[in-house]
Amino acid sequence: MQLLVVGANGLLGSNVIAKALARDWECTGTYHSTEPTFDIPLHELDVRDTDRFTTILDANEFDAVLNCAAMTDVDGCEENPEHAHAINGAAPGELARVCADRELAFCHVSTDYVFDGDAERRYAESAPTNPQQVYGESKLTGERTVRKAHDGALLARLSFVYGTHGATGTLTGFPAWVGDRLRKAESIPLFTDQTVTPSRAGQAAATLIDLLAADVTGTVHIASRSCITPYEFGERIRERLAASRSMDVPAELLAEGSQSAVDRAATRPLHTCLDVGTVEHALDRDQPALAGDLDSIADAL
Repeated sequence: MQLLVVGANGLLGSNVIAKALARDWECTGTYHSTEPTFDIPLHELDVRDTDRFTTILDANEFDAVLNCAAMTDVDGCEENPEHAHAINGAAPGELARVCADRELAFCHVSTDYVFDGDAERRYAESAPTNPQQVYGESKLTGERTVRKAHDGALLARLSFVYGTHGATGTLTGFPAWVGDRLRKAESIPLFTDQTVTPSRAGQAAATLIDLLAADVTGTVHIASRSCITPYEFGERIRERLAASRSMDVPAELLAEGSQSAVDRAATRPLHTCLDVGTVEHALDRDQPALAGDLDSIADAL
């Protein structure tokens, strides 16, 4: 398999590269500003530059393209909606169109923020979408432009992404922030009125590769099976640190907080736990629970 990863220096994209190389796939990557340290062909690319993307495709013989590039700063999207819609909404559709013209498989990564967070049950892929902020709106537009341009595309929604960078091994996201604060004995306010199904980047990347290899199309949710609050997630991290480092990490460092107490530019949905039954059926295996995912990043913690 010859794979082009758009956004190869991001947390998810770098893990896709690492997992694909481990399976002896031939990989090429693109990056926006910082070149990753993979020993593969790499190209600087602004995802809005369709001509440049087309040139890269036509100079190679790819079997599939996986788009991990996005504007993920939720508050930044709220403050610069035109930029967000250009990167997250319009650009993916153009990439998909170019791939469809060349009969290349195309995978695009989306988010649980396309939902409003008001449902009492986990969100299935078919659940009604109703984003509550510009980030979710722009990502939903991206889903729609991709579907319109490429009827065989794979769309993957992830939730609360964290993990180790595929090239550097650096821990990124929620566990990195919580772990750093705990090691400094600093109090951490964590939400108890939000629930998510965290997606570990390495596991999500391996799942994406398996889905591409199996020629799966349509929309799938990739996340853990654990529907938890950030406070509960933080407690699991605190327990790991206390056990693995023989550290005194008092439970009192974790403080219960609520989203309403935080002043942010963009609204966050309260409950966006994803139903992962579709991907489990497609690959005939369970998605991991949070405990297993934390085991996989234990050294980085």
